[in-house]
Amino acid sequence: MDSPNAVEVLGLNKVYSSSFGKKKVFALTDFSLSVPAGTIFGLLGPNGAGKTTLIKLLLSITFPDSGSAKILNEDISNIKVKRKVGYLPENHKYPPYLTGGETLKFFGQLSGLDGSSLDKKIDELLELMNLSKWKKSKIKTYSKGMMQRLGLAQAIINDPDLIFLDEPTDGVDPIGRKEIRDVLVELKNRKKTIFLNSHILSEVELITDNVGILNKGKLLKEGTVREITEKKEEYRLSFDRMLTDEVLISINGLKKDKDDYYNLKVNSINELNGVIDSLRNRSILIKEIIPQKNTLEEMFISLIQEADKEEKK
Repeated sequence: MDSPNAVEVLGLNKVYSSSFGKKKVFALTDFSLSVPAGTIFGLLGPNGAGKTTLIKLLLSITFPDSGSAKILNEDISNIKVKRKVGYLPENHKYPPYLTGGETLKFFGQLSGLDGSSLDKKIDELLELMNLSKWKKSKIKTYSKGMMQRLGLAQAIINDPDLIFLDEPTDGVDPIGRKEIRDVLVELKNRKKTIFLNSHILSEVELITDNVGILNKGKLLKEGTVREITEKKEEYRLSFDRMLTDEVLISINGLKKDKDDYYNLKVNSINELNGVIDSLRNRSILIKEIIPQKNTLEEMFISLIQEADKEEKK
């Protein structure tokens, strides 16, 4: 029976040696991960965390020292499954003397496409990437954002089921990032699975279904953006009136915030309901109860700093 996951990694380890083998760099350590099919997954981490190493292992560009991995229900050693995979490397460069259309034709032919079907595919992709009017323009005239969109077109020229993107919005202006995000959502709507590496957390937060946070080869946390950023048992409330000092003193954990809001910290959902009952008993009407959360960037920084502290102990 096929797995519902497009990517399955179990206990991957990868060690690089440097300085004539005297120093070892642990790129991945006992790394395990599952990415459900038809979702957008974001792997986050600082430079040197091991993000690119993982993609290269999954694509068999390099090989693990131990552990196992599958993509699209096939072992990563199966060459045939690569036909169903697209890849946009972080620093992709195309010959500057080629046009956008010629570049896509070259990669399409590498994927086994040709003739009128390839020509039609190129026009469709250029339209999708908002590059149709640049089809006959040479690569050397392309902006960074245009290059990234052309690279994304190249990554999906073979209509893959699984797409690996390494820093797809790096160096792109806000409008270009929005255009790339729209394309990724459209690909997801077409039942594609997208695995992207990024350190631009605000971008990832907008479009991913699940994220993993990687640091120095170790997966620190995994889950939905909401699960990772939610502050446990912390709420923001507003009422039909301003609360008196007497009420604030009587309810542990309730403090005045800016505007007409109050912050509440409790230890459990039962304690929250106890506070609500206490307020209602005073005929105080609750207008809003808003669960509080960190930004993804705040949680990311916190996790990385905590992991670094543990390592130094």
